[in-house]
Order: sequence, then structure tokens, then C-alpha cells
Amino acid sequence: MIEGLTPAQTGALTVINQCASALSFVGTFFIVMCYVLFKDLRSFAFKLVFYLSLSDMLASLFNMLGNPGEGFLCYAQGYSSQFFSIASFLWTTTISFTLHRAAVKHKTDGEGFGAIFHVYVWGTSLMMTIIPLIGNDYGPAGAWCWVQSETAAGKVLRFMTFYLPLWGAILFNGIAYFQVIRVINNATSMATELSDRQLQVQTRVDMKALNRYGYYPLILIGSFTFGTINRIYGFVEQHHPLFWLYCLDIASASLMGFFNSIAYGYNSSVRRVLQEKLDLIWPEKYRWWTSGFTRLDNSGEAEMVSLEADQGP
Repeated sequence: MIEGLTPAQTGALTVINQCASALSFVGTFFIVMCYVLFKDLRSFAFKLVFYLSLSDMLASLFNMLGNPGEGFLCYAQGYSSQFFSIASFLWTTTISFTLHRAAVKHKTDGEGFGAIFHVYVWGTSLMMTIIPLIGNDYGPAGAWCWVQSETAAGKVLRFMTFYLPLWGAILFNGIAYFQVIRVINNATSMATELSDRQLQVQTRVDMKALNRYGYYPLILIGSFTFGTINRIYGFVEQHHPLFWLYCLDIASASLMGFFNSIAYGYNSSVRRVLQEKLDLIWPEKYRWWTSGFTRLDNSGEAEMVSLEADQGP
């Protein structure tokens, strides 16, 4: 049971976590299957989204266990939730890095960092998962199993191995996003003043890429805003937790994968591919989506140019 909350409130948080995680699992499973089934979507930018979604999906799967109590499932939930949750928000930093490199530094060699990204994400996640394991600090943690926080050492471990990397990722994403927006706005103003058509086209491409792939870093920030507020409040009022704040914290964090799936489905390239596949197997007279769901042009392809054209450093 979470300190300061009643057993009923703790149980309610478990249910909220399970339900929100189930939605995220369904959403991220959709992204993973799109990537596996449709070769047209296996571009580098979508690879980053795929690994982000795969991490979200596996984290959600173990969160759906609820509160398994003591035993193997408890430890499996604790290890896996820690590992895949950290991997999830670290993958958003690779998307921010790629966007920043394309829009600010005008370098489209992001795919060359693929191996480095994997070492960075999986290696960091593994290290942050092993550290609490050394002191046998995984176990029942209130409404689920995770790093236990009954002791001061446990609270420090949570901060060092989860919240510190999380807030570092949020800070990095925020700075990268701000710089990308500033550069695009400056370039747009300059292109308008100089009537430079080529520059106008490039800025539109950069803005489309930002609108499509900039959602994922922003979703991370939004998903853990209430969690950050809850942690800060917990430091100030350690023995007087706010149940409603816990509800917002758990719901928003557990729905991160679901929000990512909405951002993914909003992408015109994804919708176009889905339309093409559905048109092959669905009778024309029953195609209700053709009136508005997928009236798409080739703009989706242009969104990918600034991220994926390999023009060297």
C-alpha cells in the first residue's frame, strides 16, 4: 500500500494503471504490426517510432499484471517495467536528436547513428535496471511491483535510476524542440523576406517533419508532467499524498503508448499505406473511409525527406 493512501485508494490506482496500460498495449501493438506487415513504412524515422512503441508495448504488458504481490511475477514486473519504461523515453530522445540534426544542423545522416542509438538506449536501460537489483530493491511497491521506496536508500535509487534519466530526457527534448522551432521560424521569416522559393520549400518540409515526429518527445513531456508535480509535492509533503494527483500521475504515464499510437495514426504516410492495403481486400461499395479518412496526396513523402535523405555529413 502506498504510504498515506487507504487500501481502497491503492487498489483504485492499480485498476487505473491496468486499464490505461491495456489501452497503450493495444495502441502500440497496432504500431508494431504496421511496421512488421508493411514494408513501405520501414523507413529510418519509423524505425525509431517502432522501437519506441515496442518498448511501450512491453512495459504496458507487464503493467497489466496489476499488483501481483510477492513472487516471480512481482519481480518480473519490477525488472521489466523499469527496463522498458526507461527504454521508451530514451527512444524519444533519439527522435529529438534526429529532428534537431536535420532542421538545425542541416545534416541528414541520422541513419548512420542507428547502432549508437541501440547501444545508448538498451545499454542505459540495462544499467539503470541492474543497479537496484544489486541491493535486491525490487518488490511490492504499493499498487504494483517496482523499486521499493520504504527506505531512504530505495527512494534515492528510484530517483537516480528512473526519475533522473526521465527528467534528463524531458529537458533534452524540450531544448531540442525549442531550437528546432526557433530555426524553422527564423528560416520561414527569411524565406518570406527574400522570396526564396527553395528555402520556403525546405522550411515547409522541416515543419511537416516536426509536426509528425515532434509529437513523440512532446508526448513524453505531457505524460510525465503530473508525475513530476507529484514527485515534487511528495518531497514537500511526504506524509500527506493527494489521491487525485496520484490518479493523474498514473493515468497519464500509463497512457503514453496510447498517445504515441494516436500520433502515429495521424501521420499521412501511415494512413495512405493503410488505405492502399484496405483497398486491395475490401469491396469498393463498402469503402466508407474514402470520403474523408484518407484523401491523401504525396505530402507524406515530403515529410520524410529532411530526416532520411542520405546526403552525408
